[in-house]
Amino acid sequence: MTSPGTVLAVCRVAQLVPDPGSVGVTAIDKRPVDGPVKVRPLGLYADVQADRDHHGGPEQAVYAYSAEDAGWWSAELGYDVVPGLFGENLRTHGVETSDAVIGERWRVGTALLEVTDARTPCATFARRLGEEKWVRRFTEANRTGCYLRVLTPGVVQAGDDVVVEHRPEHGVRISDWFRASSGGGDPEVARALLDAHAQGAVRLTDEIEEKAQKALARAAARE
Repeated sequence: MTSPGTVLAVCRVAQLVPDPGSVGVTAIDKRPVDGPVKVRPLGLYADVQADRDHHGGPEQAVYAYSAEDAGWWSAELGYDVVPGLFGENLRTHGVETSDAVIGERWRVGTALLEVTDARTPCATFARRLGEEKWVRRFTEANRTGCYLRVLTPGVVQAGDDVVVEHRPEHGVRISDWFRASSGGGDPEVARALLDAHAQGAVRLTDEIEEKAQKALARAAARE
């Protein structure tokens, strides 16, 4: 077990704001809240997702972003990437988010969370930041943070420890998968994840499983 990280802020939607996308509004405006917040299978109590076809659900119930990655972006952008600016629910310190191993489990407050996938940048995120070519920049930086599913509901708050209670042996990190999937697929990464999934060592999301299978199929077709 590694040394615990810390929750610096717990963030949830402050208001729905108009957005020119297909839904018409966005819930990306997350801001820190005081005190304990319940965490349920679909996320933080009183938090919402406006575009539920592409965000939220049990596999993306909680989004975590580290202070370390936020600090890197602050230097790149020239302003402070404050907690919630990237739409995250948890701003952490001292625990990997972009380099978390897929399937590792975190004890946060009284909740048990499991790392599922990388955050894929979208047009709404780009409009939120107002930065030129933001989707490409965020993708190339490969500092995505991670989504988590809720294995055990509980309560979280700023100041809680983030304890990594389990880390799968397959070793594929969020950044490994995001780099591979953004670049058309890496058969070695795909095979490691699918083998671990088949052995019950990790529970992949349907999306990752499908993409990994396609990556292997493409590799086999080239042989």
